[in-house]
Amino acid sequence: MVALQAPTNAMLAKGMGSPVNAALVSFAVGTVSLLLVAALLGVRPSPSVLRSLPWYAWTGGLYGATFVALTAFAAPRLGVTFFLTVAIAGQLCLALLVDRFGAFGLDRVEFSPLRLVGVLMVLGGVVLVRK
Repeated sequence: MVALQAPTNAMLAKGMGSPVNAALVSFAVGTVSLLLVAALLGVRPSPSVLRSLPWYAWTGGLYGATFVALTAFAAPRLGVTFFLTVAIAGQLCLALLVDRFGAFGLDRVEFSPLRLVGVLMVLGGVVLVRK
């Protein structure tokens, strides 16, 4: 659904005059949706668990908001395909580092030649999509 998120957020940004407003509306709709799903499933976070999390556990929403605002801004200028190809390539490059160092409490996964070739192929795809 990420491929649909970029053009719908771009449409929101155009209509609302700002990618930030588009991200705000997108997250408001997402929040309401998640509140309904949580209510239907009967799940809610434990206050003690919330207090025990490290500060950086709370930054996921910031990353998401930045991505949504960027899609609203960049997709109409770059095209959805090129924007998403660049986004995926960037995600994979950072994922290699996250895996390598076991960041955020994840298990470490070493670089391998095949993993590196796979990411390089995606980077090559960025060039091909742009041409």
